[in-house]
Amino acid sequence: MMTLMVSEKSRTPTSTTVRSPAPAVGESPVSMSDVPGVPDGTRAWATRLVVVGIVLSALNLRPAITSLGALLEEVRDGLGMSGSLAGVLTSVPPLCFAVFGAMAPRLARRFGPGAVVCAGMAAITAGLLIRPYAGSTAGFLTASALALMGIAVSNVLMPVIVKRWFPDRVGPMTGLYSMALALGTSAAAAVTVPMTEMLGGSWQTGLAVWAGLAAAAVLPWIPLVRDRGPAATQEPARGEAQQAALRITRSRTAWALAVFFGLQATAAYITMGWMAQIFRDAGVPAGTAGLLLAVTMVMGVPLAFVIPRLATRLPHQGPIVLALGACGLAGYAGLYFAPAGGAWAWAVLLGVSNCAFPLALTMVGMRARTGAGVVQLSAFAQSTGYLISIPGPLLVGVLYQHSGGWGLPIALMAALMVPQMVVGLMAGRDRTVEDEAAR
Repeated sequence: MMTLMVSEKSRTPTSTTVRSPAPAVGESPVSMSDVPGVPDGTRAWATRLVVVGIVLSALNLRPAITSLGALLEEVRDGLGMSGSLAGVLTSVPPLCFAVFGAMAPRLARRFGPGAVVCAGMAAITAGLLIRPYAGSTAGFLTASALALMGIAVSNVLMPVIVKRWFPDRVGPMTGLYSMALALGTSAAAAVTVPMTEMLGGSWQTGLAVWAGLAAAAVLPWIPLVRDRGPAATQEPARGEAQQAALRITRSRTAWALAVFFGLQATAAYITMGWMAQIFRDAGVPAGTAGLLLAVTMVMGVPLAFVIPRLATRLPHQGPIVLALGACGLAGYAGLYFAPAGGAWAWAVLLGVSNCAFPLALTMVGMRARTGAGVVQLSAFAQSTGYLISIPGPLLVGVLYQHSGGWGLPIALMAALMVPQMVVGLMAGRDRTVEDEAAR
């Protein structure tokens, strides 16, 4: 699903203007006039095009997942899936994000981040268009993996593009990007079921229609395919030396951040994949269950803009971690004791809890000083974190299948929130991975 850089207005000692690669002492930050391949006369136009590309791409980073969650029961019936196999399906997103996200930095160095994101949007389009009509579970999973591959590389590279094109506006642009991501997530959850009914009731059509939004996101990147960003002008040996010098696995903060990222991703993908089904099994109509999932997702629209700004102004992000975790525990308790009676309240509480995602991204930017460090920490935290998150949705499906209810799965969700809060406190400490990796 991406790193947030720290705003230059931050009060945190580590929040400096990040450059790629870091300039020498006294050197000014990268400006738009330094971006190669963008003539002076077209720079303003190109900048606006990048903004459009960022917003459209962010809108497409979650509908492939939340649209499926809203129609999971219909897809299971149509393809003859068991509950355990459906759990496998909900575990595919983090697996793809871990595997393909790790490839993103290398692909960006070879082809440029704009070209890779453009290809990623094309992969999302093809995968969403193919998967409903694949005709088998294997085909459905393969086409889903194609779409998720495009999402994975864009997850990692979109913040890099923000940093390169808007070095002095990282905070506002990342807030815009995060809000667009949350908006796309919630919109897919809210409108997939009613849109499917309007289009004749076929779940295939209801899922395939999201390919149109992904196709629109390809267009802004086409003129930017050859842009490599400011880093392309630097000496390769210098960039390679900086990256080789940072041994990210030596940093305790990097590991804490990776585990925190993995546990919050576990909660998010369990929510996106299963929450609508929890409400439906409690007697809530399918359309209302989709709206409840949308409420959970839409909470990220305003909070994804507020939380990063608040986090960068605190010396320790632990209080935010604890507040979000408490909301999650309260929401799971509500799902356990009265899933239908207080459904709207539980949806709101879990939506607040899921905003650990923008907080994790913010801490990625705050825990590294240099551009190379941010890229390495982002790739490490996201790839490792998504690997950690893979068993969660699968285990929920297995527990649901064998227990015949949601008591045990919800208990598991609540139990995982405790270590998430512990490692979040560790990751929120004011230190950088460069200092720790050098020891």
